Amino acid sequence: MLSVSIQKQLKNYSLEIHFNVNEEIIALFGPSGAGKTTILNCIAGLAHPDQGLIQLENRTFYETKKKPVPIQKRNIGYLFQDYALFPHMTVQKNISYGMKDAHLTEQLIDTVAIRHLLDRYPNQISGGEKQRVALVRALATKPDALLLDEPFSALDQDTRVECQNELLRLHELWKIPMILVTHDLKEANKLADRILKIDKGKSL
Repeated sequence: MLSVSIQKQLKNYSLEIHFNVNEEIIALFGPSGAGKTTILNCIAGLAHPDQGLIQLENRTFYETKKKPVPIQKRNIGYLFQDYALFPHMTVQKNISYGMKDAHLTEQLIDTVAIRHLLDRYPNQISGGEKQRVALVRALATKPDALLLDEPFSALDQDTRVECQNELLRLHELWKIPMILVTHDLKEANKLADRILKIDKGKSL
């Protein structure tokens, strides 16, 4: 179980959020600027709360007045909204970075149809293609929990459906906590076991 109970002062409001994620997918749903991405960043270790507690199973990632666990030791997959691919690496090398299961990775490459892109660099592919590469890279690490920040927004409808279905299949297989940030209520209803509505740093 992933347990999140944090407070963090942001520019225009105070983020105060408390929730648990079992072997399920939950969607953080709400307007831009509601604090959804900040929540993901705190779980991943890219940002730190002002106080609170973040735990995954029996591991504590963050606790008030204690040193946070570094990003690279959390084993959390993160699919960023802006892809965050390494520009100096080919698609193949981007995907291989942190890869733990070569067979799974080959399956993912075919599922999202990016095999023809493996020798290209990020600046040579489209936004939708970058998003598909980033999805494969995040899943190839076989993370203990997966964070997805609007992962399918730049994809065409057919590829979006394929990626959504693959995410559901992998979740059924791995049974890990997944948190999805989305503005798409239809997508939230399809993918999430629960929807957590967020506005101005609070759950509604």
